[in-house]
Amino acid sequence: MVVRAVGCGVDESCLDHLLGYGLAQASIPVRQVFVRHVGEPMGLRPVEFTILVLLEANPGATARQLAQALSLAAPNITILLDRLAERGFLERVRSEADRRAQHIHLTPAGAELARRAHAVSKTMEHEVLRDLTEAERAMLLELLQKVARQRQR
Repeated sequence: MVVRAVGCGVDESCLDHLLGYGLAQASIPVRQVFVRHVGEPMGLRPVEFTILVLLEANPGATARQLAQALSLAAPNITILLDRLAERGFLERVRSEADRRAQHIHLTPAGAELARRAHAVSKTMEHEVLRDLTEAERAMLLELLQKVARQRQR
């Protein structure tokens, strides 16, 4: 067992077996990169970024579909969509086939912001992943996606 100590000299090796702890620690620099490249310059929180990019790739998705994709409760996705609509980034369009359903579309401003943020996201994490080879990066993403699929069971 390798003893790892953080800046204050605390041995973290007792937590090495926990995926959750490892993910939480790895998410710290990833969140910092997001804030620096997308969050502050574009005024987006991670979940708002995700919604905009999902809508860019899936025009006309419903709130229910977005809630399922993000594992959010219906009231939470509604609040998020309301905020993005108030900022002029998306609009709801009543379904012609099912008048109870609303399809969500990006406005021109929302589409432009989604495109810009998505383009930045493709390279912003390179600095965090610089110590990994290309193969290791691909493996890491593949393994994380495999673990994430557990939520659908």
